[in-house]
Amino acid sequence: MKKVKLELGGDSYEVRVGSGLLPRVGLWLKERGFSGKAVIITDTNVEGLYADTLERGLANAGFDTTIIEVPPGEEHKSLETAGRLYGDLTEAYTERNTPVLALGGGVIGDLAGFVAATYMRGLPLIQVPTTLLAQVDSSIGGKTAVDYSRLKNIIGVFYQPRMVVADIDTLATLPREELVNGLAEVIKSAVIRNSNLFNFLDINVNKVLEYHPAVLETIVLETARIKAEIVEKDEKEEDLRGILNYGHTIGHAIESASNYELKHGQAVAIGMVAAARISSRMEILDEVDVVKLERIIEKAGLPREMPDIDKDAVLQAMQHDKKVSQNRVRFVLLKTIGNAFISDEVDPSLVEEVLIGWG
Repeated sequence: MKKVKLELGGDSYEVRVGSGLLPRVGLWLKERGFSGKAVIITDTNVEGLYADTLERGLANAGFDTTIIEVPPGEEHKSLETAGRLYGDLTEAYTERNTPVLALGGGVIGDLAGFVAATYMRGLPLIQVPTTLLAQVDSSIGGKTAVDYSRLKNIIGVFYQPRMVVADIDTLATLPREELVNGLAEVIKSAVIRNSNLFNFLDINVNKVLEYHPAVLETIVLETARIKAEIVEKDEKEEDLRGILNYGHTIGHAIESASNYELKHGQAVAIGMVAAARISSRMEILDEVDVVKLERIIEKAGLPREMPDIDKDAVLQAMQHDKKVSQNRVRFVLLKTIGNAFISDEVDPSLVEEVLIGWG
């Protein structure tokens, strides 16, 4: 097992990465002074795979555990589902020191995190991500949220977990489509901050797609380090942390306009290519780097081009993006592979030109 520490003062915590970690979570919580009750929030797919393993480990450490299930899918990351979970927590006689374990992918992490942050003004949150996307991105950094009126993550709060446990073994049951989905966020992290990781991915992307444990552990660990470094410097996304949104401004808009038929990673991949092309047309990024990015996205099995959806709906959704400031959309652009920056000087006509030019 390897650890990445996020130094956030009183909210500091570790990301633990390795194999065979689920049975040890209960012991780690006991070592941290927790006892009595625990709540696992998961979806119906993950429940049948890993909830028993996690619960047994908690029971061995003396915890009385309640498992709460929700249906899988982005459409259930809503205020309505959050309201039902509040009721379930009440029925379980949840107490202020009862740890909530978010077992699943990004939807569960966001939803359970939001509920933990707001029930009784905050319950201890443990992120136990089981998808590559959640292990490298959404479980780290304290962003919790639900969707509202087709707008992704529009209602949320920053709430740091007490611990993140990324058990690589859970990736073995991940459908290839979901593995690829998470790989988009790994590519994003490399593109914005670490050219060495980008080169490692370029060489080893096939091993990732073959579920090679050592390679998976490396990319989860290195991506966690990138995010930890950024979050430590800018916890509330006032400046630097914004670069983690590379590809997301257009990506989230595409997700919304597609009614979430496109996976998050697919939409972000398209958004990354769009942002790179915008960077190139603004004569900031060398075209050679655009080609490198497009090549690795293609090798990963991710899309590079806009799907057949309403371009106007994409442009409209971008105006509702949380990164809009004073009616100007803030884009993350690239100077080189591994060097990103934030700009609010992208001409809207250039964005439109890029989108329409794809379709």
